[in-house]
Amino acid sequence: MNLKKWLYLFSTSIGVGAAVSLIVGLLIQWTGTVKYNGAADVLVNIGILLGVGIMVSVYSQMGFFAYLMINYMGTGVFSRRSWQYVQLVLTALALLELLFFRTFVGGDKRGISDIVLGIIILAVAIVTAYFKAKFTNGTAWIPTLFFMVAVTIVETVGVLKIGVAEATAWIVAPLIACNAYQILILHKVLKSER
Repeated sequence: MNLKKWLYLFSTSIGVGAAVSLIVGLLIQWTGTVKYNGAADVLVNIGILLGVGIMVSVYSQMGFFAYLMINYMGTGVFSRRSWQYVQLVLTALALLELLFFRTFVGGDKRGISDIVLGIIILAVAIVTAYFKAKFTNGTAWIPTLFFMVAVTIVETVGVLKIGVAEATAWIVAPLIACNAYQILILHKVLKSER
């Protein structure tokens, strides 16, 4: 990874985050009762939606590079097979935390929305892991699943504390999109001649 490759990954991830945030934000506002007082309100709103998408994509990139470091250290400490088992256990624990522990142990009253979010994250993770394994090799399946589930859930914890479904959708959608984009494009970026 050199500076040009990182800048490419950085800028395209920002584009993905901004685009998804704009689309989801406009859809949420379209279904709600947002009233604009003129063209300036529309432009400011679009700027805010794009800005939030950019910030979420940067947050996603921090999580991605943290994952790459954890994965590097994990393969150095554990054997390859043991590290895969550790990742599977951590993935299951992250899902259990989101799906059940927050509701039944923590006493949160948003059980159904957490379960729906967990199912969405798991479904996107499985699809992303399938394509990553198809594009690279079968050994990429478990690390991709771990990244898309465990790291995404850890990155999502802050927005879950807000407790507003619209805010969660507005933040989590670009986060999941950026995470999926980064993990799927990484092998192409590293192989490119940039």
